[in-house]
Amino acid sequence: MEKLKQEQNNSDCMGKQPGHNDEAGPSLKMIGIGKSFPGVRALNNVDFSLRCGEIHALMGENGAGKSTLIKVLTGVHPMDEGRVYLEGNPVLVRSPQDAQRYGISTVYQELNLCPNLTVAENLFLGREPLKRCLIDWKRMNDEAECLLKELNILAEPTAQLDSYSIAIQQMIAIARAVNTECKYLILDEPTSSLDADEVQRLFDLMRRLKKNKVGIIFITHFIEQVYEICDRITVLRNGELVGEYEIENLPRFELVKKMMGKEIEVLSDLSVHKDESSSESEVPVLEACNLSSGASKVAPFNLKIYKGEVVGFSGLLGSGRSELVRTIYGADKAVEGQQFIKGESVTIKRTLDAMKHGMAYLPEDRKAEGILSELSVRENIIIALQAKRGIFKRLSRKEMEKYADEYIKLLDIKTASKETPIKSLSGGNQQKVILARWLLTNPEFMILDEPTRGIDVGTKTEIQKLILKLAEEGKSVAFISSELDEMLRTCSRIVVMRDRQKVGELTDSDLNQETIMRTIAGGEQ
Repeated sequence: MEKLKQEQNNSDCMGKQPGHNDEAGPSLKMIGIGKSFPGVRALNNVDFSLRCGEIHALMGENGAGKSTLIKVLTGVHPMDEGRVYLEGNPVLVRSPQDAQRYGISTVYQELNLCPNLTVAENLFLGREPLKRCLIDWKRMNDEAECLLKELNILAEPTAQLDSYSIAIQQMIAIARAVNTECKYLILDEPTSSLDADEVQRLFDLMRRLKKNKVGIIFITHFIEQVYEICDRITVLRNGELVGEYEIENLPRFELVKKMMGKEIEVLSDLSVHKDESSSESEVPVLEACNLSSGASKVAPFNLKIYKGEVVGFSGLLGSGRSELVRTIYGADKAVEGQQFIKGESVTIKRTLDAMKHGMAYLPEDRKAEGILSELSVRENIIIALQAKRGIFKRLSRKEMEKYADEYIKLLDIKTASKETPIKSLSGGNQQKVILARWLLTNPEFMILDEPTRGIDVGTKTEIQKLILKLAEEGKSVAFISSELDEMLRTCSRIVVMRDRQKVGELTDSDLNQETIMRTIAGGEQ
């Protein structure tokens, strides 16, 4: 009976054959979706469609609106405007329970499973088969075994979940979603923690689901994976729909342009700053040889940074930019390769080691990893210097106040006083406080990850000028930004990342938008 029901669902889903690429017609349609949060228009008149038996990539940079669109579809956020249709019928998805009832399931990057339970228990959690009001363990294990065999997942129903790799757990999460009569499966960054072989096993499972007429929304930042597995691509940017494309009609280079919102043009007003004194004959301030970390899965890379250089790191979100610099700084532990500071081999096992070797690191997420929100501006400014000096060389209150006053004035930090809680400051002024914190340690090498994101134009310009001033004073800077214009104004050399690999270094005449985007896209013409 269940099989007959599934065949009927598949038959209904196929619909009429119009005789072109849209074989099944849109089974799921979202029309004119709008969603606002206080002060933010997250989605503006966005359309999206999904066919039965297709794998559809949802692409866009950070803040594009992908997560919000998915949360609207799955009932996490109510939409302000728009309509949702399933198989031609209007539906209201007001909660995740509604979504599940309509056959919409999501597998998130962070797996929502219970590692201390068995595979079968995870597959049937909350839906355990009963016999005389008790769990029918034999039936549950037998049904789990059938499901695993059907999807070719190499796992034993009675084995504890955490005895398997993340890749197998990911597939078990998908099997659980499919087993709830899922017609529409959303995979949110499912390959972010998988190696190449594990990715291929996951893709095999996705292809099997596709043959069974399951529509799959695939959210990823890996361009090569999109072109390997997907049928269509929808691109969002700044909460708006850029377009929906058949995969064969959108070259990689065009995809990068649409995601980044950059048209190819000559930017004659941009000046590239380069320290002419640095040369290959000099000893680099920092050198990495075949360096890689286990946590970030960045491919082994080589890198040299010289005195007075501003070296940019470019690539789409998820390309490995942040992971590479975190490995250099010891925020992600290196598992292979070597590092050299001024020609001498060093071992950096933790961030304090990096600080003692003259490094500073301004992280991408200032709220989660940068500011200490409950502490004052003064305490946030002096904390790195105090950590570097150690617990037995405490700064006096007089020293703390002197340093705080000095850097509040130097960076023009807008605050009522140095004792104001940092959480009361604007985003731009919080960023200046973090910069002050690291400048106070007098570093020779600074890593600045998106230092101008989410701040006003005036403060952004001030920070760009400060970066160039630091380079003129002989400090070396690793600079990450999603804005190509900003990178070109500031950097003397740009390292390009794609799919967690370093794929190029650009200097001189190659420092232009077109070359950067072509390198990101894989050298496509």
